[in-house]
Amino acid sequence: MKQSKILSAVLGLTVLSTATLTAAPKKEGDISKIRPKNTVTLDVYSQLANYSGIQTGWFADIMLEKFNVKMNIIPDIGGAYQTRMEAGNLGDLVIWGDNTDKYQNACKKGLLLDWEEDKVLQKWGPYINANMKLALQNNKFMVSPDKKLHGFGFNVSTSAKDLQQFMYTWDLRFDLYEKIGKPRIKDLYDLIDVLAKMKEVCPKDDNGNPTYGISLFNDWDGNMVMFVKALATAYFGYDEFDFGLFDSKTGKFYGCLENDGPYLYCLKFFNKLFQKGLVDPDSLTQKYNGMSQDYQNGTAFFNIFNWMASQTYNTEAHTSAGKGMYPVCPENAHSAVYGQSVYGGNRVWTIGSKTAYPELCMAIYNYFCTPEGFLTTQYGPENVTWEIKNGKTYLTEVGKKAMADQNNYELPAPFKGTFMDGAFKINNTTWTLDCKNPLTKGEVYNRFFWESEQVAAKSKIEQSWRDWSKSSTPDEYLQKTKYGLIPGSLYTGPGVPEDMAMKWAQVAECIKNGTWNAIYAKSDAEYDAIVSKMIADAKSYGYEDCCAFTRENAKKRAAAEKQATK
Repeated sequence: MKQSKILSAVLGLTVLSTATLTAAPKKEGDISKIRPKNTVTLDVYSQLANYSGIQTGWFADIMLEKFNVKMNIIPDIGGAYQTRMEAGNLGDLVIWGDNTDKYQNACKKGLLLDWEEDKVLQKWGPYINANMKLALQNNKFMVSPDKKLHGFGFNVSTSAKDLQQFMYTWDLRFDLYEKIGKPRIKDLYDLIDVLAKMKEVCPKDDNGNPTYGISLFNDWDGNMVMFVKALATAYFGYDEFDFGLFDSKTGKFYGCLENDGPYLYCLKFFNKLFQKGLVDPDSLTQKYNGMSQDYQNGTAFFNIFNWMASQTYNTEAHTSAGKGMYPVCPENAHSAVYGQSVYGGNRVWTIGSKTAYPELCMAIYNYFCTPEGFLTTQYGPENVTWEIKNGKTYLTEVGKKAMADQNNYELPAPFKGTFMDGAFKINNTTWTLDCKNPLTKGEVYNRFFWESEQVAAKSKIEQSWRDWSKSSTPDEYLQKTKYGLIPGSLYTGPGVPEDMAMKWAQVAECIKNGTWNAIYAKSDAEYDAIVSKMIADAKSYGYEDCCAFTRENAKKRAAAEKQATK
């Protein structure tokens, strides 16, 4: 079947999907028929995980009680993908960081379960089957090279018309911003001056260690260094796209090594921070957990992500002491916000074809997709940390304490450890948090928009930020800025061609190493020399060929996004 006919078939389901997605939720299959008598350990290969080993804490207890399983989380580090591909067994639950070459190679080699075989989806994934039809059809016809149904992409929505929550929120230590007089921040270079002044008034963190403007880590680097390309997305509103960034408004692709392009502009910003002593020097060697501890301890003052720093720092102890991180967006920034997609995103939920427990794996995914299961993955045990009453969602008193201090608050018995100890280690989502929960009267899954959470400021510092921003929530504030919309669409990247794979890998390694070296350059002259060498070396490896390939795909993406926004 030609792609145009497939696309028409998928689009033709749109009318049907409205009824299905708003229908009353259906209960999953009778788990008792497949629940093992003896505890089973499932291997969960997740390219998104920051954790290695057996899932612990409250979520482990729920999985053990409900399914009698333990989950062994296997992150994508140390050549895990290549090793598992060569062994011919990816694991039981398999979660992909994107749906391009690695995912497609696994499809071609038969390493992913066909969800329609033996009606495993129909029998053991009834909620998915009834409520995610477009996401399933997208995976089968548009994403999977063998045209078999292997799963669905993350962040599925019930409506293509709504925005997701802003992820790039420009969180800043607002108490320190007040101390230095709340100076105007027009662009990134004004932000450098602001962070330098903050360090002057707060040279030590909670533990007496030196403070910095920002703390980084390298766990999530891909074709480029994650923080540099993410800052470009946050500042210019362009989405990451192979070795560069894509402007959804114009359809233009910016290669990451373009002179004065968005990537190098943001790279220069990080180097300027470093030269002023405002980048945590451990950034290159520390991992995600080291960075998280920095923000928990007040070691760093600024972060672009809404969840990475402020949710860690804004504990009751800090906010009651008049300290807090809240959004302060540069005037020239066009913070990116993603449109919701009924087709799902590029991070795919799949099941390994060699699993001995296909029905059990499907039932687990089905639970993750039910409103109760999805809320549990995000906020903890039902009726312990959250509950639904009269069509409204509430955090319990335990839930409020857990959300306010996820790293330190210990859940009550029978659960053991802190909320973060037991957090969902797979690190992916089924529904987008900002789509509607059918168990409620029009509320979404995102707790920041629940009616019960729309309350007066919980601290003087939060009220101070509200007064300054003339907003009661970060999203309300950011919707007043010049944000860049990245619409959800049916576009799926083709993956890296086999004859380009080695070239691609060499270019990626060159750009990542060169970028980190440039961040740590001690002078402008050293920075310029490193960047010039990175550009020359990347071009010698085939950077221009890679970008030419991407530019052709950018045309297809632009057409798909244009269709989606109609």
